Amino acid sequence: MHKDPIQFTNPLLGTGTRPVAVNIPTSVTRLTNASTVVGNGVSLASSAGSVSALRRRSLCSIDQPGMVMSKLPQELEDTQHEFGSKLVVIMVGLPARGKSYLVKKLQRYLTWLQYDTKVFNVGNRRRIASKGDNKDGTSHSHAFFDPQNSTAKTMRDELALDSLEELIAWLKQGGRVGIHDATNSSRERRKMLLNRLDLEPNCRVLFIESICTDPVVLAHNITMKLSSPDYKGMDEAQARADFKKRLENYEKAYQTLDEEDEEEGIQYCKLINVGKKVIAYNIQGYLAGQCIFYLMNFNLSPRCIWLTRHGESVDNIVGKIGGDAPLSAKGKRYGACLSRFINHQRQENERARQMEAEAGTAITPQREKTVAVWTSMLTRTKETVEEFDPKEYDIKHMRFLNEIYAGICEGLSYNQIEQLYPEEFEARRINKLFYRYPGMGGESYLDVIQRVNPLIVELERMTSDLVIVTHRVVLRILLGYLMDIDRSAMPEMEVQLHTLYCVEPRPHGTVVRKFRWAEELDWFVEEPVVV
Repeated sequence: MHKDPIQFTNPLLGTGTRPVAVNIPTSVTRLTNASTVVGNGVSLASSAGSVSALRRRSLCSIDQPGMVMSKLPQELEDTQHEFGSKLVVIMVGLPARGKSYLVKKLQRYLTWLQYDTKVFNVGNRRRIASKGDNKDGTSHSHAFFDPQNSTAKTMRDELALDSLEELIAWLKQGGRVGIHDATNSSRERRKMLLNRLDLEPNCRVLFIESICTDPVVLAHNITMKLSSPDYKGMDEAQARADFKKRLENYEKAYQTLDEEDEEEGIQYCKLINVGKKVIAYNIQGYLAGQCIFYLMNFNLSPRCIWLTRHGESVDNIVGKIGGDAPLSAKGKRYGACLSRFINHQRQENERARQMEAEAGTAITPQREKTVAVWTSMLTRTKETVEEFDPKEYDIKHMRFLNEIYAGICEGLSYNQIEQLYPEEFEARRINKLFYRYPGMGGESYLDVIQRVNPLIVELERMTSDLVIVTHRVVLRILLGYLMDIDRSAMPEMEVQLHTLYCVEPRPHGTVVRKFRWAEELDWFVEEPVVV
């Protein structure tokens, strides 16, 4: 599968046509009133109407891959290119305020929604471009960040602009959301970036400022900073002293986003203490709104997210897809063991978190001990959690988690689909991500992603442990988000029956464990995670 640019297909519901791959032009360059260059130098004679069509901004900002398609001017129909606006996210904030954490989360979410998203980190560019002060040649001392150091300031501004140029070039090649990851802590720097972006048509800018006043979180972030390439091989005490002076230098010149910035007509969001308080101003457009809504709904609470398919169903035995079959006897034994195992793990987790709290190493206080259980509305997932006590668990059955609907292929085996609908079988094999099953209500992976999206936001908001019992396609999609799996690999993930995944989101990464139900032991055995 091609990764970049993304290939679009007809998104109309109920169609079973084969996906048609379309190359997206890399750029649109406006010339004189006589002609327009599209993509790789293809010239189009332009009438007044076509020039207007190219220059106009879409009135509807909703642009979901696989869900929305624009009708294009006649001369551009062959390109099938969406002339939607691009989004540039510019981060703002002092060092050790969690900007990189926010950036990674946001990139993962937008990429999962199928928007090509990339982070451009100015610090990495600085380390590569500089000879540095230490033996590894990868860092600067605190003096480099002194606002009175005019030479260093000029270099920092040039590096920021170089990163922005790289970001813009990437957007022109088909990218959708570019994230400029730097402190951008002065109004002068932000104005410089805006002036450059004003030269780009159809490009929206969103500023996201991260502010942290929580002493526990701040201390943890500073400790993590000491392991960055800037302090490679340096004594910890020396590194901490240097970083403290670096912070002091940044604080001298720091200017938060405020009313003066609002006069520029910008849109911005200020996240205080990882979303405990959110201030948003002048937010416009679907993509910017999605970013803000997502960022204001996550937290740092330690929790385990357990994910599994339902136990074996009677349709699994004969190889049928879809339907609403009950569990087999083996599937019921799996459900009973799952209940016992989760109860055991729940007790172990509570003890471990209590020890962290007593040792003072917990980033956040332990808030919620009740474990949530989510299943689909289908019989086989409901029966899998029958042994979970509703007095002890918060159990919810949700249509969001239903398996992909296979339209006219519901209740068939893959062999039957290949025999009855060979063209459909081949179309699905070529591009499972975009393929939509034929028939009324038939779904694609992209449809299921949009259906599951509200649960992702709810999952990020929750502070409790969570057990999700769902189906193969939905499990792939959820693991694709949680494990940041490339979209080309996600539809091909091997997620077998009677396999349990444990995902632990942490401030600086995600820990994933995998357990297989050993029927002969009637217990779960841990296995290595292979993506």
